[in-house]
Amino acid sequence: MRLLMFAAAAASLAAAPAMAQDLPSKLAAVRDAALASPIAWDIAESLTTEVGPRTVGSPAMERARDWGLAKLKSLGFENVHAEPFTTAAWSRGAEQALVIAPYPQPLQILGLGDSSPTPPGGLTAPIALFHTYAELLAEPPGALTGKIALVVEKMTRTRDSAGYSAVTRMRSAGPKEAAKRGAVGYLIRSLSTGNTRLPHAGEADAAGIPAAALSTADAELLDRMAARGQPVTVRLDMASSVNPVAPAWNVVGEIRGSEAPDQVIVVGGHLDSWDPGTGAIDDAAGVAITTAAARLAGAQRPRRTIRVVMWGSEEQGGSGRAYAAAHRAEVGDMVVVGESDDGADSIWTLRLPRGSAGHPAMQAFLDAIAPFRIVIDPAPARSGGADTRALMQAGAPVVDFIQDVSRYFDIHHSADDTLDKIDPALLAQNVAVWASFIYATANSDIDFHALGAPAK
Repeated sequence: MRLLMFAAAAASLAAAPAMAQDLPSKLAAVRDAALASPIAWDIAESLTTEVGPRTVGSPAMERARDWGLAKLKSLGFENVHAEPFTTAAWSRGAEQALVIAPYPQPLQILGLGDSSPTPPGGLTAPIALFHTYAELLAEPPGALTGKIALVVEKMTRTRDSAGYSAVTRMRSAGPKEAAKRGAVGYLIRSLSTGNTRLPHAGEADAAGIPAAALSTADAELLDRMAARGQPVTVRLDMASSVNPVAPAWNVVGEIRGSEAPDQVIVVGGHLDSWDPGTGAIDDAAGVAITTAAARLAGAQRPRRTIRVVMWGSEEQGGSGRAYAAAHRAEVGDMVVVGESDDGADSIWTLRLPRGSAGHPAMQAFLDAIAPFRIVIDPAPARSGGADTRALMQAGAPVVDFIQDVSRYFDIHHSADDTLDKIDPALLAQNVAVWASFIYATANSDIDFHALGAPAK
């Protein structure tokens, strides 16, 4: 039935030449085709099933590169190629954590990216527990000498990513700050809104000490033990390695424009993932959403070029910078850039490039997505995404489509990040919004650069 609906909607797109209908009518057809299309689901299913977890520097990342090239070709994209670069890549080895005293029992951990391994035979030390990251920062140099610092600050569930942003530095910078104060190891409560015993991975600046995330349940367990007044001793045994020049690739495909092929709309998601799950919501979904949207928006030859980029090292960094460096001369011709990287739940608010909301093409776009009741933030887009940040800093206009992440942080970076967590209907809503925006931009003369320029 879904395939029949898609075929009918796609046929309505092809019923007349692309520029023969008015933009609102064509956008309605694009939107409806996206809602009925199975393309995004099929992409997410294919990537998680045929490749699975894919950390940069691993053999799985090479398979992901080949998968991306094959998938873009099969969907009819042109100029399909991989752009190589190198980046530092951390690899996880065997990991174990135990409470030694006062109540011996195992703990569930995941080493943080860039964590150092423990010494041969492991590391045993008392914990110094902090209920907030600010408490750790208040400690003077030397205060944690010989101890494993533990921060158990909870993450707040929010519809946007504000709850995550409020605590992310305790993961990214916490190990370095603990090491400055003499700590021999670092543990955090996972940056998660869930309550399972599955820890959540993530990147950190480990500064030469072993660093890991505890499941939220185990962080609470240690908090309860410490509250009884006896010293708590933990043993960590963690192996890992770093390749400072690991090979990586950005995978690219285009639908070339018919009238202004040098004017390029750049959209994408990140192809890599952390290793506990199969990288479904983070970020097979983002790859699926933008690839499917580009394909649907370009079902008939667009006026401008639509380019999809599957960035190859977002989690550990490097792909966005590499892409921006390779394409710096093109930034002036990049009409707009955007990235999907917050899972598969619905888009609930958006920010357009500065000064563009009143343009007829954006008015038509906003009219097309009105049935989704998306909040239109009057503030200009200011983020784009981790892999588009360097392009934005170089002067490319960006768009922000902000997804509901109320349940995203229950799952992301954990073993629960699997295909069954993607809701096909919510995935399709994302594709419909992206496809409508791409179509309106690719088949109009809107100039986000000029609209966003400061008034003289």
